[in-house]
Amino acid sequence: MCALDDRTSPPATSLLQEPAPPRRRGRVLRRLLVVALAGGVAAGGTLMLRPREPHRAAPAPAAGPRAQAGARAAALTAAQTAVLSGLPAALPDVTALIGAREARVRAQPKDAAAWAVLGAAYVERARRTADTGDYPRAERALRTSLKVAGRNTTEALSGLAGLAVARRDFPEAKRFGEQALKAAPKRWSAYPVLIDAYDGLGDYKAARSALDKLTALKVGADVKPAVMARASAVYRDRGWREDAVAQVTDAAAAARTPAEQAAYLCQAGQLAWERGDRDDALRHFAAAVRLDPEQSAARAGQGRALAALGRTQEALTAYQGALAHRPAPQVALELAELYESLGMGRQAEAQYELMRTQVRRELEAGVDDDLVIGQYEADHGEPQEAVQRLTAEWERQPGIEVADALGWALHRAGDDKEALRYASIATDSTKGGGVRSAPYAFHRGMIERDLDLEAPARRHLQDALRTNPYFSPLQTPVAKATLTALGSQPPEEPLPG
Repeated sequence: MCALDDRTSPPATSLLQEPAPPRRRGRVLRRLLVVALAGGVAAGGTLMLRPREPHRAAPAPAAGPRAQAGARAAALTAAQTAVLSGLPAALPDVTALIGAREARVRAQPKDAAAWAVLGAAYVERARRTADTGDYPRAERALRTSLKVAGRNTTEALSGLAGLAVARRDFPEAKRFGEQALKAAPKRWSAYPVLIDAYDGLGDYKAARSALDKLTALKVGADVKPAVMARASAVYRDRGWREDAVAQVTDAAAAARTPAEQAAYLCQAGQLAWERGDRDDALRHFAAAVRLDPEQSAARAGQGRALAALGRTQEALTAYQGALAHRPAPQVALELAELYESLGMGRQAEAQYELMRTQVRRELEAGVDDDLVIGQYEADHGEPQEAVQRLTAEWERQPGIEVADALGWALHRAGDDKEALRYASIATDSTKGGGVRSAPYAFHRGMIERDLDLEAPARRHLQDALRTNPYFSPLQTPVAKATLTALGSQPPEEPLPG
């Protein structure tokens, strides 16, 4: 994600001036086929960015007013259940739920439950659209729920924990999540936000323990897919690729709604991308978009995979679609670096400016964007500012992502000895979560190269390209050139699994 080739970089601009692994299952490929068919991807066919027009059957008779009202009420109930449980929900349903609960609290301002639902719905809408105004709205609604209830309710506490995760405030997420769990130890929905909080704080032992407790709960078939998807994320962080793929594949096959299935297909696509399987990643991302056109993360994933396949114009279109649905700073940074790799400096600078604008908006809404600020500053701005920000971030919430970013920022600022300490945390399973990441391995290899540690540098650069030989349009060519200079032929294909 961080650029290295200064020849095409725009002018520097300061931004703000252990348990045993689970048994592997043999049904993964069968499940992948089921999911692909369920997602509307024809086996062996040509993938399109936009789905074909479906076959139009004879129109059904229009439902009467009573049936329409019943359908609307059922949709609102389902959306309310989803946002309170932390399940993916369709954006139109979330928007309708917000309108209904806003009307309810205006009429009944002492309805604590309605305030909690409203707050959780604001969090979900912000997650889907990057509407930064929804974060303070959510906080006001959730704190109002606690106030009018006169006690700590599980719904409001869980909502505040989810809000803190969305804002990347992991200490607060841990505090509220543990309070919610204490109030209702058998409530499954408190565990996923706690796992996110523990991961963000670098407490991987606590995250695995929380997952063990979550999977031990007896949950209904409606939430079982969400539990499997959460397990997949933890297994991915441990480096258990096959288990992660199996869990999320089963989750997608068992999902009850298109929005939920799309979210899990997007997660599966990201796993495929991380192991360098461009075609499989694209199939999953395209299926997710087909099911849920508002799934901006899947659109960004399409951009990533299409760029790696050399389908550059389609990649740019996919990225632009992702930003139109959700102008996330990280996606704007990716697109800017893709433009930069193509020598399109004017378009790259426009995307960097979009990223800077969205970061400012998020900061005003209470989002902790120091990670993305540091990633940007390290390669496109002021590396020393990146070091200062990421050092403070590491002291507050020392997760693996921060360790990698801080190590790279230190390298860019010229302190390779200290940089290697953090790069080692990000890449050594004994020190971190164990995730296999091509960018992390690349960063460590480049740091070691500059420390004249040629053998480990060669090993980590080879590992980066084996893990995903397409991991960055800017960094991949640098990794290959550096390996050649070190006297080693770059690997051409990723390792299986």
